[in-house]
Amino acid sequence: MTTYNFPPTSRYYGIETITKKFDGERMVTCLRRRFVPPPERFSLLQEHVVGEDERIDRVAATYLGDPQAFWRIADANTAMQPEHLTAEIGRRVRITLPEGVPGTPNAGLIDA
Repeated sequence: MTTYNFPPTSRYYGIETITKKFDGERMVTCLRRRFVPPPERFSLLQEHVVGEDERIDRVAATYLGDPQAFWRIADANTAMQPEHLTAEIGRRVRITLPEGVPGTPNAGLIDA
């Protein structure tokens, strides 16, 4: 088993690969299954209320500084299809620290 060199910001970082033989000769290498972590492994920073015409990549860019980090928001909200997180106006979406990183609740909020 090997690992591909995905960047640390990738959801596939550290996932091992497996190689299987098909049709008696054709070798196929693929990633092992990635399980979505349980929500309690994420420290809540704040919640985002979905507005009209929002997309999850734009929410990720706003809060995480990277539109490709949308998967972190999906994981924190146990969403298998990230686009569903912004399909309903008014839905509350959890914005969290990365999995397993402890934090102070509401640390990202600014008092008005």
